[in-house]
Amino acid sequence: MASVLSYESLVHAVAGAVGSMTAMTVFFPLDTARLRLQVDEKRKSKTTHMVLLEIIKEEGLLAPYRGWFPVISSLCCSNFVYFYTFNSLKAVWVKGQHSTTGKDLVVGFVAGVVNVLLTTPLWVVNTRLKLQGAKFRNEDIVPTNYNGVIDAFHQIIRDEGILALWNGTFPSLLLVFNPAIQFMFYEGLKRQLLKKRMKLSSLDVFVIGAIAKAIATTVTYPLQTVQSILRFGHHRLNPENRTLGSLRNILYLLHQRVRRFGIMGLYKGLEAKLLQTVLTAALMFLVYEKLTAATFTVMGLKSARKR
Repeated sequence: MASVLSYESLVHAVAGAVGSMTAMTVFFPLDTARLRLQVDEKRKSKTTHMVLLEIIKEEGLLAPYRGWFPVISSLCCSNFVYFYTFNSLKAVWVKGQHSTTGKDLVVGFVAGVVNVLLTTPLWVVNTRLKLQGAKFRNEDIVPTNYNGVIDAFHQIIRDEGILALWNGTFPSLLLVFNPAIQFMFYEGLKRQLLKKRMKLSSLDVFVIGAIAKAIATTVTYPLQTVQSILRFGHHRLNPENRTLGSLRNILYLLHQRVRRFGIMGLYKGLEAKLLQTVLTAALMFLVYEKLTAATFTVMGLKSARKR
């Protein structure tokens, strides 16, 4: 119990939350472009910069930052839960011993599931707020009128039922495998490089980490698209059996996307997502590592537990 409620887990959680908030704020417009491309299927602009220019021209200079506060709030809560759960579980399981790849994968998966179940309502609300007021090309989208986070929660529960707050949960749970795919490719690329040299440089680590993240994102991107559509919840599509984003509904949305736009329709917004994912992850971990190290130094701890 002491390991679960330790200051060390709290430091990791706060540092992870601050790192993610900083990175997302810097690269927030990329996330805006990605979400528009995923949800508004009939938008003609295909590239990230063209979508952003289009949004600024039609909706104003600050439009790429619409919904910043609810997204940052959700991200803060989400990463706090993830990092706290991950480090607490690891402290309980490892207990001072050296961790293994298998243990890290299991702990990461469990932390991801806990995070999804606890924070999905926040992501549903921030997706709605982020897209509110947007000029859509798709006539299947029903406009919303929320007056903030609390009002959005109230309207969703009143009009759609409390379970609507967990729209997109099933694909979110499937997307917990994203880090596992990333880790698998990262370790494989690292082993290949180590056959040719004694040790890896910081640049080597950054590049193979970026490649691994890009592969994981590309493989799981169709599910991320479905997740965004389910969270938004305002398409006039398949109104039956939408609870929690069932497997039936996921397959229906994937089929509709392919039928209307071809296989590449599943990857609309991928360019923006890759830019955002790689850059945000790099900056997040930079802030996270620096803040964690600085905090442990201030607390007078000689070294933090190896992750």
